[in-house]
Formats: sequence, structure tokens, C-alpha cells
Amino acid sequence: MSTDIQTQTDHDADGYALMGACFEVFNEMGNGYLEDVYQESLELELKDRGIPYATQPKLPIHYKGRLLRKHYEADLIVFDKIIVELKAVKALLPEHEAQLINYLKATRRKVGYLVNFGAFPKLDWRRRVL
Repeated sequence: MSTDIQTQTDHDADGYALMGACFEVFNEMGNGYLEDVYQESLELELKDRGIPYATQPKLPIHYKGRLLRKHYEADLIVFDKIIVELKAVKALLPEHEAQLINYLKATRRKVGYLVNFGAFPKLDWRRRVL
């Protein structure tokens, strides 16, 4: 299997594991809480499932190949490669997706998930790959 195909397969399996944890949190908590409640709940679920994660890591941002002094704090990084941006809003908006895409570009990451726990009646999420 080529490296690109193996990387894609790894990202798919890791994303599947991440989303399983997100669905479990949504099924348990429902909607209506603040983002911080969902973040803490998801961290517990990730830990219970043995999924490696980092909470609000400071990630470098590049501009034209140069490192900026400013940094980006992701809500979560899972498997040391997937950016997770959490929301607890009525509906995801184009600017939420643009935010995730910009974070991926600026941090040179390939895969990101935008997960909205505030949607009703079901969890709303988007996966973006650059």
C-alpha cells in the first residue's frame, strides 16, 4: 500500500474512532450545554476509549513559510494529527467551516473535524481534508 493511501486509511480509522466518541457524548448529554461542557465530556470519553488527545495545544502558524509569533489554540488534537474544533451553536455557519479550513492551512495539518453539539435533533459535524 502506498504511503498516501496508508495515511488516508489511518486518518479514516482515526476519524471514525473520534466520531464514535462524539456521538456517545451527544447521546449521553443531548444538546443545550455550553461548549466547555461538551469539551470536558469528550475528553473523558476519549480517555475512556484510549484515544490520544491534547487539550487546547498551542499550534504554530506559518505565513509564506515563515513562523508567526501568534499561535492557534485548537480545542483538541486527536491522534497527534487531527484538529477538532468544537461548537455548541444552533447551526453551523460558513464562517465556522472557513475557520477550520484556515486552521488547517495555517498549521499545515491535513484533516480537521468541526463538531457541533448544539444542533437539534442530532449531532452536526463536518470533516475537511486539505
